[in-house]
Amino acid sequence: MDFRPSPAQQLLVSTARDFLRKHCPPELVQRVALDARGVDDALWRRMAELGWQGLLVPADFGGSDGSLLDVILLTEEIGRAVAPGPFVPSAVVATAALLAAGTADQKKRLLPAMAAGERIVGVALASAGNSCEIDARGRLTGRALFVEAAHVADALVVGARAGGDTALLLVPTDRRGIARWPLETIGLEKRFEVAFDDVAIGADDRLEPAAARRAALAAGALARTAEMVGAAQRVLELAVEHAKTRVQGGRPIGGHQAIQHACADLVRDVDASRGLLYAAAWKASEGAPAAAEVAMAKAYASEACLTVVRRAHQIFGAIGYCEEHPLHLLHKRIHAASLDCGDAALHLEDVAQAIGLA
Repeated sequence: MDFRPSPAQQLLVSTARDFLRKHCPPELVQRVALDARGVDDALWRRMAELGWQGLLVPADFGGSDGSLLDVILLTEEIGRAVAPGPFVPSAVVATAALLAAGTADQKKRLLPAMAAGERIVGVALASAGNSCEIDARGRLTGRALFVEAAHVADALVVGARAGGDTALLLVPTDRRGIARWPLETIGLEKRFEVAFDDVAIGADDRLEPAAARRAALAAGALARTAEMVGAAQRVLELAVEHAKTRVQGGRPIGGHQAIQHACADLVRDVDASRGLLYAAAWKASEGAPAAAEVAMAKAYASEACLTVVRRAHQIFGAIGYCEEHPLHLLHKRIHAASLDCGDAALHLEDVAQAIGLA
């Protein structure tokens, strides 16, 4: 197993890092986080021009025909820069669901526009507080919580109960009976409660639930893990630089053994999280069963990357809590990503089942 990126992947990573350094500085992230819309349209268009939203999309539908591993490498850079925008729900989770279980008409209608950054598809899958049901008349009723970017989404992938079964739907957001309310969360992303009041559902709105749900959740868990790893890597770099330059008592604080040990712990947690992420992403990209590896990567990174940023706050001291400093942006992105697409407890349960523990 060779984790070294290919030349094309190295070019993708270096291009993304350079682009985000120029067009997504911390000042822009801070401004967008305070804005009610929560999306920088100019940045989103520039990302589309680079083909990022279409990285998973086949060339036949206007995409770049990339692999899941390509997407994970790119998402790591997006997490490193804390880039705003619904990249993970639309370009990763919803795209994976459509590719796995969308009809030919659904793919033709949505994927080219999604790849071009012209349409956004949100995700409202099962989570605490979700209670969507399809009645005998084929009408959707209920609510979904913490739906990212529901205010700018053109459609939503919705999980719902239908009798004793689970249904997965692709519902346009302009359909009558859909309402959205913003929620206050710790993350930088704008999340919403979405209510469905007797919404009409047709045969063309349905996805194959088993295949689409597995593909969407696996891609989402890996993408959120990549975001955490990228953000934690940036935290590590900031902490080491601060330890070298912050002088106290006549010498840099990095000269103290306690700070050196703390920085070494940051390296260990970041590198271990990245290793598990790449192993899971490589296996999933090869089409091999990777449920246990995905769960291990998400569970470990959810705790390890939070430990990284909490330890970094101790290294920085008071300045790390100032809004002018980027550390709080990275902390919020890691915290939100650790809960999205399954928290550590949920994925640890998946690991336990995979190794035969009751």
